[in-house]
Amino acid sequence: MERLQKVIANAGITSRRKAEDLISKGIVEVNGKIIRELGYKVSPSDTIKVNGKKIKTERKVYFLLNKPRGVVSTVEDDKERKTVIDLISCKERIYPVGRLDYDTTGVLLLTNDGVFANNLMHPSKKIDKVYVAKINGKMKTEDFLKLENGIIIDNQKTAPAKVRLKKYDKDKDISYIKITIHEGKNHQVKKMFEVLGYRVLKLKREREFIFGLNDLASGEYRPLTQEEIKMVLDLNKK
Repeated sequence: MERLQKVIANAGITSRRKAEDLISKGIVEVNGKIIRELGYKVSPSDTIKVNGKKIKTERKVYFLLNKPRGVVSTVEDDKERKTVIDLISCKERIYPVGRLDYDTTGVLLLTNDGVFANNLMHPSKKIDKVYVAKINGKMKTEDFLKLENGIIIDNQKTAPAKVRLKKYDKDKDISYIKITIHEGKNHQVKKMFEVLGYRVLKLKREREFIFGLNDLASGEYRPLTQEEIKMVLDLNKK
């Protein structure tokens, strides 16, 4: 079951906000009945009409993208920068599941399935996200412990992270740190290191839940398998 305004938006008729206006004006029908209730939920078997015309619901699609640097994780960008949507050939109206910063690379999932997206993003699911951060300097032992115990960023304490050193380049005085978190605060990984006095030079998300990059080159994408989709949708059962 999904909200009526979302189904209308996913059908490519208009935005979700404008779909709400159409519902409020009484020009949306579900199974022959005018619906004015925002948030009214419909199933795939329901017949929905807007202005007397039956809408065609989109098939659900799911993609894994290796997001390159210099691309924004939004559907549209007011600065006319390239978005992750521009990288995927797809007639359905998809959107990214969460976000990666403009200069952050790696695993990004895209879909038009709200349940799938919510299962990965909802804090209660505690989905692991694994990053590799390239930082200046050699990280101190006590700083590993601070990240593992949780630190204060934006006046809130982060959940405990898993942290380990992948590599330290003595000549360049640069460390590569693998860090696993399950939260999704804005710029979280960068802020966690900055609080400790380190600057993140590069950041890559290597895995989210079961999804890794494997052989995907930067900018490449692939559809998810039915087994992968089921594993995410089954998170509702836990």
